[in-house]
Amino acid sequence: MKRVFPLLLAVLLLLAGPAQAAAEEAVLAGGCFWCLEHDLEKLPGVLEAESGYSGGRESNPTYRQVSAGGTGHQEAVRVRFDPAKISYATLLRAYWRNVDPLDGGGQFCDRGSSYRPVIFPQGEPQQQQAQASLQAAARELGQPVSAIQVQIKPFTRFWPAEGYHQDYAELNSVKYRYYRWACGRDRRLDQVWGSKARTRGAWVSAR
Repeated sequence: MKRVFPLLLAVLLLLAGPAQAAAEEAVLAGGCFWCLEHDLEKLPGVLEAESGYSGGRESNPTYRQVSAGGTGHQEAVRVRFDPAKISYATLLRAYWRNVDPLDGGGQFCDRGSSYRPVIFPQGEPQQQQAQASLQAAARELGQPVSAIQVQIKPFTRFWPAEGYHQDYAELNSVKYRYYRWACGRDRRLDQVWGSKARTRGAWVSAR
């Protein structure tokens, strides 16, 4: 009888298949969180993207407080992803090509510190990859690193935004598409990144 249980366990493990890697998360700010959430959640390997706030002083901030600029928070997106299907480095490439890294005063038509682009690394590996991505983005754009306005700030905490902000692009598709067009987001991305805009492909040398 004692030999049956190890054999049964081995069979069950084989049927279950290889163990899945634990999900990881990234927190990124890039202007309007409706847009960044929509751009990142459709990537293969992304499990979930959630709009919220990060980088500031206040606990449980509201949209009104953050947009007023008094909390120090940025509109941000928390991305849960399967590292076996998409790496943090690949996710960062997609992030860069969905923001204007030359604009530190906001993003597109949204102005102010709550809309500035920020990467919030969690731990030393993410910190190193974030720094490497900054260098690569500068090379691809043919710009000195000093011209890049995306900040890299240590992650402290992410606060989910109010429910009506979540999945806004899917639940309010007409309003979202009009806002994105009127804000000039894609026009500016095309100006900055050219054919690489909104992609996650390998970095290229300066154009």
